[in-house]
Amino acid sequence: MSAEVTQAARMARVARTAQATRVAQTARATEAPPGRHDDAVLSGGVVQRSNAVQRGAVLPGGAVLSGDAVLSGDAVLPVLPALRKLLPAGGLPRGSVVATGNWSLLCLALVAGASAAGAWCAVAGLPYLGVAAAADAGLDPGRMLLIADPGPGWPQVVASLLDGCELMLLRPPDRPPATVRRRLEATVRRSGGVLVVAGDWDGAQVRLLVARQEWTGIGIGHGRLRARRVQVVADGRGAAVRPRARWLWLPGPDGSVTVADEISAVRFPPGTRSTG
Repeated sequence: MSAEVTQAARMARVARTAQATRVAQTARATEAPPGRHDDAVLSGGVVQRSNAVQRGAVLPGGAVLSGDAVLSGDAVLPVLPALRKLLPAGGLPRGSVVATGNWSLLCLALVAGASAAGAWCAVAGLPYLGVAAAADAGLDPGRMLLIADPGPGWPQVVASLLDGCELMLLRPPDRPPATVRRRLEATVRRSGGVLVVAGDWDGAQVRLLVARQEWTGIGIGHGRLRARRVQVVADGRGAAVRPRARWLWLPGPDGSVTVADEISAVRFPPGTRSTG
């Protein structure tokens, strides 16, 4: 593992610690009146104001995170409003692995909400992803670590980054063996972060896949691609075992991620899996 990656992860840890300290100081300086505890959370022995971190965070398309989208100390990391009903917990459960199938804009949309809310995000194994493209998708470039090629020792790189970042977007170079998966899953649980995999991951708690897609803007032999309407199917283990589907604009005509219709249950024949 390169010294640069190790240093970057260390810097992320320091920045997260400094941020938590500032939030705690803000909470102490603006204590809620007696009996008013609806926007405070207990994390690591200190009371932190959720609205000091979350409330007013602007997401792609002009959406604003509400005060209940807690980042520090909550059980889930927030996602874009259009994705909430696809996830049983309404967000990305801390300590979990989420798989998104083949690399697509869905991966960036899935991590954009937490990044916009202040989470440090590491991206590894996506050499064609630039900072500008990530920013257009809603990620905060100031809280993003970009490792285009983590090399043959990518499991060690990912483990190091998970210690410093709450969110990790990874495209593995190949299908990891069971021993590597178990080791990284243990790291995710210990750190309380979320590993989003652009690819397959056996045993992932949640899987979100693009099952169908339709482009708009093309006429008969002419036109320009303006928007993409996709059907995203979600399933997984535990609370996510019941498949769900939703049509989304990904992206919409204005570049944002919005709902194209209401959520619905999906019925699959026994023994089949959703594919995208």
